[in-house]
Formats: sequence, C-alpha cells, structure tokens
Amino acid sequence: MEKFSYEVLHIDKNSGARTGVLHTPHGDIFTPIFMPVGTLATVKSLTSDDLYDVGAQIILANTYHLHIRPGDELIKRAGGLHKFMNFNRPMLTDSGGFQVFSLADIRKITDDGVEFKNHLSGEKMFFTPEKAIEIENNLGADIIMAFDVCSEYGATHEEAEKAMNRTLDWLDRCYKVQKNPDQMLFPIVQGNFYEDLRRISLEKTKKYCKCGIAIGGLSVGEPKDVMIRMLDVMKPDYPEDMPRYMMGVGTPDYIFESVERGIDMFDCVLQTRVARNGLAMTSHGKVTLKNAQYKEDFSPLDEECDCYCCTHHTKAYLHHLVKCNEILGARLLSLHNIRFTLKMMENIRDAINNDRFLDFKREFYEKYGIK
Repeated sequence: MEKFSYEVLHIDKNSGARTGVLHTPHGDIFTPIFMPVGTLATVKSLTSDDLYDVGAQIILANTYHLHIRPGDELIKRAGGLHKFMNFNRPMLTDSGGFQVFSLADIRKITDDGVEFKNHLSGEKMFFTPEKAIEIENNLGADIIMAFDVCSEYGATHEEAEKAMNRTLDWLDRCYKVQKNPDQMLFPIVQGNFYEDLRRISLEKTKKYCKCGIAIGGLSVGEPKDVMIRMLDVMKPDYPEDMPRYMMGVGTPDYIFESVERGIDMFDCVLQTRVARNGLAMTSHGKVTLKNAQYKEDFSPLDEECDCYCCTHHTKAYLHHLVKCNEILGARLLSLHNIRFTLKMMENIRDAINNDRFLDFKREFYEKYGIK
C-alpha cells in the first residue's frame, strides 16, 4: 500500500475551491491547510503540546538552518526531526534553496549547484540537488522539497527562463537520488511572472509529481493582482489528484485568493514574526498591542477565538507584556495568531463543504477590513 495518497473530498459548486485529505505516515492532513513554520525545529516559543492544542496538522522546518546547526547527521542519530523535537504529526522540510539565495552575500550559481558562504561563520559551502536531498533524508520529514532556483521579482525573461530550466534540471537530479519510501518529494514550479514560463514550468514539472506539487516564486514582493494572474494562468493545468502547495503565503487575503484558485497548502513565518512585534491577527482585523488605547482594555483579545491567550488574558495584560518586552507576550500572541489562522482554515473547509466559500470570503473580508 502506498504511504502517501490524496483524496478530493468536495469541490465548491460556486467557486471551484476544494477540500481534500492527504494521507501520510504520520497522519492525515485535511486541506486547505496552513502550516506553521518551525525553522530551527521549533515554532518559536511554542511546545509540541501547544501546536496540538491549536490544531496544527503539519509544521515546517528548514533544511539550510538545520544543516548548519545542530547538523542533519545529529538529527538523524536522534531518530529524525519527529523524535528530536517530539512532534508526532506530519512534517515538511524545504530544500534550503530560498535561504541559500536570500541569506548568502556572496554566491556563485553553476549547473552543478550553488557556492556560498555560511551566514553565521563565513565558511564556504556548496549545495547541490543531491546534497539537499541527502540532508532532507537525514532530517526525516514526511514531505521534502526539491532544490530549486527562485529568480527575483523583476528578473528579465531571459534570467527567469535560465532559472526555470536550471530548476527543472535540478529536479531531475533530486528524483534520481530520492529513494526513501517514507518521504514524498514535492517538485516546485517556477517561471517568475511570465505567463509562458509558468505554463512551461508546470507542464514539464508534472511528470515528476507523485503526490504533490509546489508553487514557488510568488508572494515575493509583487502586487497582489500580479500574483493572482499567475495563479489564474496555472489553475487549468494543475494535477487533479494531488495537493498544490503555495510556498510562503500566510496573509488571510492571499490565502483566500489562492484557495479560490485551487491551492491546498500554505506556510508562512508571518504569524510568529508579527507576534514578536506585538501585533495580533483577530476576527475584526489587526490589533497592535503596543498602542496606548489598550492599557486599560480588560476585554479579551478576540472574543471569537478559543485559544489560551484569548480565554485567559485581556488586552491590558497583553499590552503590559508587549510594552515591557516580556517573552510571555510573544509566546501568547504567537499561540493566538497561529490558532486564528488555523481556525480560519477550518472555517474555509467548512464553507467549501457547504458550497458557500464565496459568501464566507466576503463575510471575512468585511470583518477583517480587507478591501
């Protein structure tokens, strides 16, 4: 029996948005789903029990950062990421490609791979597709990503095409060395913001898809209408019988627009990053807890939220924690922002199953203040 499979459960008759379930060795993932990011084998400040409590079905970890410290070989000796961090639900690791291209000040890209400097030590390093898969095999996540080249927003057609072709070449090499039946390799579609390249990349990538496909290189600073146009271009040609993963997307409006265009999986660091800056995502929009208006506000952060933060503490207390830079403030707001997003996904799935996704989207936008 295959260890990975995907079922479409329902397609909304008014929008085409869909629900589904991805079966993995560490459990089922109901889609559409948001995946909290645990870059260094930790979703910052939260325990595994916290993640279970807020309803996290799957989380991410980062190949590049974990390779540098504590080292993927050490994690392998610990029994893999699940045992190392005591998280017993599905996990996904990215390939490290985005970090290699975004963090390294000096890098040299060749057909073989990427030469760059370790952003901590300055040590010279070299990543190849084979090396990325070796590291991901050691980390042991259920879903692993192919090593790709994400061309920058604003790249010329020639530059974007070169990066796309290199991504396709590297994808072939990734598949030739990925042999672990307990891990599912997701290829990544690139092509920047050129419609012809997106179509070519998707078509040439599909033959490598076994139980999942990822969309890379979007939500990287482009206007929202440009991202939506790229999703519209690709939508008719996605594989039907596997999940589609939109990488690096975590704002409510981008999630709604993507779900409407057939996307099933999302991840982002936004929820915990803004929490550390005192910002909460609530059912009535963003709340900046630093603001003086909350100093004597003894109401819950979000009366519609069932998380520990909202059921146990007031805005006044959260304001105090944030103003004093207390670590508990970041922890409580991280807990809330992730629960808020996961609850939003639960409501999206319910709306799709009841053929009212577009109605729910409109209602959510009005309350949250999305234009």
